[in-house]
Amino acid sequence: MRWVSLAIGLLVIGLAFGAATHVADTREGLIAEVITEFAALIGIVLILYGLFAGSIRSRGRTSSERRPAATTPAVRTVRDLAQGIAGLLVALVLLTGIALSAGISWALLGGVLLLPMIAGSIYLCARFMTAPVRSWKLELKWPGGQRQA
Repeated sequence: MRWVSLAIGLLVIGLAFGAATHVADTREGLIAEVITEFAALIGIVLILYGLFAGSIRSRGRTSSERRPAATTPAVRTVRDLAQGIAGLLVALVLLTGIALSAGISWALLGGVLLLPMIAGSIYLCARFMTAPVRSWKLELKWPGGQRQA
């Protein structure tokens, strides 16, 4: 079923691209454009299902196989705090830039768009602060292993 979904998705996207070349600047053409965009969206969904459906099903366990979770608290490292603060600083810089260049109303819209990032950053900071066990060790590693001198 996955291969069929993948093939149909590729076919639908190909048809959507072909149909997009015939879209005119009229009312009927705009309706046709919306239909081709929905067809492309359906094609992408079918392709993603074809690629990832097997890996999603293989990870799941039945309820009888699940083990009870360990009761030991997780150790929160200073990396959680650093990532949270960095995310908040990036959001502050972005919102300040939007406010200075486009105005407060656009900054409010940007704040709405950045709300998931801001909430995630606050969550990281709060998770570190409320953890009963903390590790203040911050290890900085070079990508790809040790740096040669």
